[in-house]
Amino acid sequence: MDATRTTKMASFRDMFFSAKPTLLFPSLEGLGVGWGMGARNNPPPAPPGRGVPGSRERFPKWFLAAIFLVIIAIEGPVQALLDLRSEGRPQVLDFLSQAPTQDNLRTFESALEDNAWSAEAVRPAMQYFRYALGEDLGAKALAGKDDWLFYRAGAEFLMQPWPHAVEGGGTDDPLGAIVDFRDTLAQRDIALLVVIAPGKASIYPDKLSARIAETDERIYGHARAFLDRLAEASVPTVDLFARYATAREGHEAPLYLERDTHWSPEGLRLAAKAVAERVIKEGWIPNGTLEYAIQPVEVSRVGDVLRMADSPYITARFAPESIACAQVTDPATGQPYADEAEAPPVLVLGDSFLRIYQSDAPGSAGFIAHLARELKQPVASIVSDGGASTLVRQELARHPELLHGKKLVIWEFVERDLRFGTEGWQKVKLGD
Repeated sequence: MDATRTTKMASFRDMFFSAKPTLLFPSLEGLGVGWGMGARNNPPPAPPGRGVPGSRERFPKWFLAAIFLVIIAIEGPVQALLDLRSEGRPQVLDFLSQAPTQDNLRTFESALEDNAWSAEAVRPAMQYFRYALGEDLGAKALAGKDDWLFYRAGAEFLMQPWPHAVEGGGTDDPLGAIVDFRDTLAQRDIALLVVIAPGKASIYPDKLSARIAETDERIYGHARAFLDRLAEASVPTVDLFARYATAREGHEAPLYLERDTHWSPEGLRLAAKAVAERVIKEGWIPNGTLEYAIQPVEVSRVGDVLRMADSPYITARFAPESIACAQVTDPATGQPYADEAEAPPVLVLGDSFLRIYQSDAPGSAGFIAHLARELKQPVASIVSDGGASTLVRQELARHPELLHGKKLVIWEFVERDLRFGTEGWQKVKLGD
């Protein structure tokens, strides 16, 4: 190693270990190095005697080793005491009561990582440090441009190969489950309409990376190819990707929240209108007559992607988003819209894209309420956060009475669940 490189490494070592904690958290300006390893305020190189046996060091090796050993020694007993206090028994007993299989060992290891008191105490500060240095938001979130945040799984779905986009086979192929569900409903004289909710990165790739153009349709190639497969299988769909692309070209209001995975009020209203237009065009249900009213309501929301960073220091850097919603109200009573379980001819199935603004604040301002407004009649619904691939149909199987009198089932699921859906894409048998 040359002398120049040795001097730089020693300089960085001294800078980090001798800096005051107040300079490291929560602000990095005291380092005087910006985002890089500049030398404006770096301390001088280490003196020649540093590191030589017998010389005085700020952090002797034996001292650091002693701290490490103390942490290891107290971790187990303290964790056991905390478990006794909160749950009545130490978590380690779960491990001792199970067979030492590979799956059980991995589950226990994961539980230890998630629940360890030391990790819970240190993780928020360390995550903030990683974000401040390199905009690293952890395992679940990605930092984009202009303070936009993205769910990592949604971006990974776009970037990684997915063979089921163009070919079938295997239990993880969504097409088999969708066709089976359509055929099951057809036996009851019920139509199926599939609605794939675009992920935020598909519609705003330019906010994720400057290297991707706003109008590059290749970014959602998996979903486009799968929509083609659904068309070949004669499964009716609504193409929100094309609808949203047109809306972006018109420079309309943002269709997604900046620091949340979900669509904005404008995005959900556009989706509800597109779905209703397809339903009315096909004549699947009788025309409605109710003229629902709209009441403006503003809510404040901390985005779910921001919460995924799991650091209050990071959350504090962003103000909650102020969202102008349109709450749907009953024309006769003036009360917020509410589903009807039995009478309506439409059943809507979906995930958290249907929950936001609907059961979340302000209530009755989500996709379901606006779909009912467009159809001019109430609907029934089943919503399962993250479970629209299989769990929502399993819930329907437990309550088959919800299908009585129905003429149409609208099945919404987010784009990434084509690959990452909870419990995969199982075929579900519906009861009578």
